[in-house]
Amino acid sequence: MKPVIAVVGRPNVGKSTLFNRMTKSRDAIVADFAGLTRDRHYGDGRLGDREFIVVDTGGFEPDSTTGIVKEMAKQTRQAVAEADAVIFVVDVRSGVSGQDHDIARYLRTVGKKVILAVNKAEGMQESPLLAEFFELGLGEPHPISSAHGQGIRSLLDAALAPFEFDEDAEDAGANADKPIRLAVAGRPNVGKSTLINTWLGEERLVAFDQPGTTRDAITIPFERNGQKFELIDTAGLRRRGKVFEAIEKFSVVKTLQAIADANVVLLLLDATQGVTDQDAHIAGYILESGRAVAIAVNKWDAVDGYQKETLQRSIEQRLAFLKFAPVLHISAIKRQGLGPVWKAIADAHASAMRKMSTPVLTRLLQDAVEHQAPKRAGAFRPKLRYAHQGGMNPPLIVIHGNSLDHISETYKRFLEGRFREHFKLTGTPMRIELRSSHNPFDEKK
Repeated sequence: MKPVIAVVGRPNVGKSTLFNRMTKSRDAIVADFAGLTRDRHYGDGRLGDREFIVVDTGGFEPDSTTGIVKEMAKQTRQAVAEADAVIFVVDVRSGVSGQDHDIARYLRTVGKKVILAVNKAEGMQESPLLAEFFELGLGEPHPISSAHGQGIRSLLDAALAPFEFDEDAEDAGANADKPIRLAVAGRPNVGKSTLINTWLGEERLVAFDQPGTTRDAITIPFERNGQKFELIDTAGLRRRGKVFEAIEKFSVVKTLQAIADANVVLLLLDATQGVTDQDAHIAGYILESGRAVAIAVNKWDAVDGYQKETLQRSIEQRLAFLKFAPVLHISAIKRQGLGPVWKAIADAHASAMRKMSTPVLTRLLQDAVEHQAPKRAGAFRPKLRYAHQGGMNPPLIVIHGNSLDHISETYKRFLEGRFREHFKLTGTPMRIELRSSHNPFDEKK
């Protein structure tokens, strides 16, 4: 198994920058703000032939007893409990603080291998400033620069030294089926983190009654009935005019990236708030990205019959462009209606990855034309000759013929309905591309 390395430290010492450096990614949001990371954030790292898992954590205050800081400390303790080794990051520029002492005192009690990383130490390998970090009682400090990549290799060598690596296990893992990437998206405070915590059976994500608690797109491995998933909890998307903080602008980018990278998106609505303009905006982005989608209406138990009827009509009207997506009613906090959600997710993914043979598509196309031919455009009537599949997730059907530039959007929707009905496609958008044959007489001299 891959060893797990947790990165801990007080706020704004460069933990997320180190995480990005170790994973060779930009998965963690990095900015000059304290308290930016709040949840545990997992990533895969590699040093030569050795692979490992890195866990980024929020700023750690072990003695915090109230508010969201307490929840962040709980996340960090859980990350340390899961880890095989801990990298404790401190800041050489600000020296040893009382909070560093508190964290060191906690780490000395957990019985894990702890490596002390002194960050922001560009060109300071022999500096006397490093000496004061010996007083933390965690052994020799390793001077590094997360931003410039200095000292990272020796730091990882020290962290990975006790672990043996099984090459056969790595090869088996490389050939395993890829997990389904499932993103949970929606407005702030609709219950995205609560839903994922309910699925996992633990308080894996900070769920707090405050919009904007989740600021990054957090990926969590998960397995259900033998099927592997990567659950992605995204930051809630506000209307553009409401995004004031630079941190929130980063969060919006990460959320849009998470939707684009997902296989399936679960769009979460709030039954007590109805369908808002922002819900429609998020749904539109999901459609533009071509992701398979299911719609879940959370807090369904908190509204009466009249509100439920109004909400159903609102979904039909305002999200009419997602009419192919199933709509489910759930209560994340009471664990109600979660079974059908998984079936809808599985159906949407299967539809998005459906393979469609060229002979079947061509026969369906010819049957559709016999049932209703496209309208004549001037002296020519478009001729649709054959169809084949051009891609998956979303399914792309390429139709070849003559004079196809005159095919209307209405007729394309008619063809889409015929294809959907035959292949039983639900929860996924479909793209139809028309390619007209080249006419050699157009270039007569």
